Amino acid sequence: MPNTLHLGMLGGGTVGAGVLRLLRERENRLAALGTRFHLRGVLVRDVVKPRDVPEGTPITTNPEFLRDCDVIVELMGGVDRPLELILPHLQAGKPVVTANKAMLAERWEVLRSFVEAGLVHYEASVMAGTPVLTPLATVLRGSRVTHLQAILNGTCNFILSRMEEGGSYEDALKEAQRLGYAEEDPTLDVGGFDAAHKLTVLARLVGDPGFRFEDVSVTGIDTLTLDDVRTAAAKGERIKLVGEFVRKGETWSAAVAPRRLPADHPLCSAGASRNALWLSGEGCGELFFSGGGAGGLVTASAVVGDLFSVVSNVPGQRPLPRPSAAEW
Repeated sequence: MPNTLHLGMLGGGTVGAGVLRLLRERENRLAALGTRFHLRGVLVRDVVKPRDVPEGTPITTNPEFLRDCDVIVELMGGVDRPLELILPHLQAGKPVVTANKAMLAERWEVLRSFVEAGLVHYEASVMAGTPVLTPLATVLRGSRVTHLQAILNGTCNFILSRMEEGGSYEDALKEAQRLGYAEEDPTLDVGGFDAAHKLTVLARLVGDPGFRFEDVSVTGIDTLTLDDVRTAAAKGERIKLVGEFVRKGETWSAAVAPRRLPADHPLCSAGASRNALWLSGEGCGELFFSGGGAGGLVTASAVVGDLFSVVSNVPGQRPLPRPSAAEW
């Protein structure tokens, strides 16, 4: 790697501000690797909007600076616009760091070859700062994962927790919106689609590198009632929005749906109050990951970790080279 890497950022919101803060705080670690980052620009939609970024941060609505960048960090969200902006960079053989699960899930046919080449680093796209993708793409390749269950959406987890305390779905959703956990239009979260995007990303690392987002069965929590939650509690169960990827004969099945789980299930533990992932495999046995799955600084920590991988010439999280059915 050159001594100075020219960095471009797409999106200057909470996560982007966290990335810039952490890069400044980690300058000594970068110096130890013989590298520093030079920020060429931060692409935003509104340059007037107040932002918690270091003074002098080059904020702009003009993407021309991207042509001179060695690495791009994509944090703007959406699907087609970020893809349009990063594609020329990838085609030039340059790395991208992204937290964009929707783009990865829905535009795989465009991105797959670049991800397979190790040019795309995307640890922050699933469970944010809780590392699950890199272990799946590296050390766990020595095992065969047969079953995976995960809580992948913090908004739904919050709403269900409030309902367990006696609140209605409507009141819990309003509180989530007031606190900034849910958008004005919460469909992406409560409809299960955000979790389905993340489950699709996971599926390509453990079961089928060609797994399609469209093949995930999706049911959200928006039809749950307080009676449903109370009925489950009376039987010693808790309702969670669970993403599940499991082997079915020679194929894989993927679904996101509210599930009634025993209260002692790993996904119902205190550690699962944010995001959590449980998996079972031949070789690794049962494993459980839990931690922060959202939030500006939490997500930024995974982005910066991926940037350190870029500096160290470590490739991004590659999918399986072929469907695991070929090994059975």
